[in-house]
Amino acid sequence: MFVEHAPLLRGFFTRRGARQDAEDLVQETYLRLLRAHEGPGAIANPEAYLFTVALNLAREQAARRRWSTLPIEELEQLSQGLAEEESVEEAAERDQRSQHLQRLLATLPEHTRAVLVMQYRDGLSYKQIAERLGVSPHMVKKHVVRGLAVCRRALVDRAEVW
Repeated sequence: MFVEHAPLLRGFFTRRGARQDAEDLVQETYLRLLRAHEGPGAIANPEAYLFTVALNLAREQAARRRWSTLPIEELEQLSQGLAEEESVEEAAERDQRSQHLQRLLATLPEHTRAVLVMQYRDGLSYKQIAERLGVSPHMVKKHVVRGLAVCRRALVDRAEVW
């Protein structure tokens, strides 16, 4: 099956803009098929399943390319809303928090960072984020929980230092 469908899948991924990653995506498609085949139920139509997996991988890849160029500077709103009038000390403190948050967010996995940005900056729901990234709303929730846990730990650690 691999020998028969690999050229079709390579072309499929290449046409969707993943020329450099096509071979990896073909292998990932087959890996997912094999994992599903190991499960309790048999796959009724492996060929259809194969192309469904390929389509999902193509969507994930497109979402990664789309969100990987997101400027981290736009994430300042996560740290604190801008105050209308603030003292020099408050502005300096806000800038420090903003820089700390930007460094922190830069350490997060790409999908987790993108999900947090879409939820907190763009105000999107889990369902809307899931549709944009081509993943399930449950996966979006996992990214939010993971990202917020990292942020909370870092803020607690930072507060202990102060």
